[in-house]
Amino acid sequence: MRHFLDLCAVEPAELRAIVEQAKTWKAEHKQAGHKRQESLPLKGRAVAMIFEKSSTRTRVSFERGIQQLGGQAIVLSTSDMQMGRGETASDTAKVLSRYCDAIMIRTFGHDVLVELAAAATIPVINGLTDRSHPCQVMADVLTFEEHCGPIAGQRLAYVGDGNNMAHSLMEAAQQFDFELAVATPEQLAPDCSFLNDQVTLTQDPNLAVHGARAVITDTWVSMGDKDAQVRHNLLKPYQVTTDLMDKAAEDAIFMHCLPAHREEEVTGEVIDGPQSVVFDEAENRLHAQKAILGWCLNVF
Repeated sequence: MRHFLDLCAVEPAELRAIVEQAKTWKAEHKQAGHKRQESLPLKGRAVAMIFEKSSTRTRVSFERGIQQLGGQAIVLSTSDMQMGRGETASDTAKVLSRYCDAIMIRTFGHDVLVELAAAATIPVINGLTDRSHPCQVMADVLTFEEHCGPIAGQRLAYVGDGNNMAHSLMEAAQQFDFELAVATPEQLAPDCSFLNDQVTLTQDPNLAVHGARAVITDTWVSMGDKDAQVRHNLLKPYQVTTDLMDKAAEDAIFMHCLPAHREEEVTGEVIDGPQSVVFDEAENRLHAQKAILGWCLNVF
């Protein structure tokens, strides 16, 4: 049984295999003109999708991916589940393990994910927690390689809040062997437990993006954050502008997991400009997550 909880918990060779399978399935999908694939590796299988946090990309990309692979997606909101009325994540996992073949959860507390995986007898996938966002970063690796070639040995920069995206990118730097510079205010620095030899921390966004092939950011206020005004004040110097992009490599791309707030973490000129690949990135959630599902269920 294979869980997909965090990038550091999966061997680098396995992560590379997932990315390569995503490339293969994406090419087949494009060649088929969005028709159903002839091969349906999830035929007869069901995936429970639990949402405590609201979602656009995670829900649609997972649901469509499951459908394209021939499986059935069962969408559950914690507001409609007994889990939202006091049933433990452990009990929920044991029940769903009797009905389904895998579970994807998008939740707040990372401890809920860990408890679910510990009790489940089927694979559990981290669709997002406040601590990490590994599915998104797998899509980011796929997107980078489509535009810039192999990611190993490259320099990338993350600018903004030291949040779940920063954490998963830090893990990806180690697992995919690239250099990552992370620029955040001191008060919003990432969890130091994610630090590794591939990561440099700074409070200077200009230093972080210098020579980077990709500049990555995220929203300043995530779901559940209560200190919006404080965050805006701290993060204003970290806004991604054309001036900041000019300090990156000449062919640098701009990435953002979305949803974006123009004129906050990024200017409209950048996110809607020629260096932006944010919608390729959003599309690649579909293909990366199909490959993650395939890996978890041993179908490639």
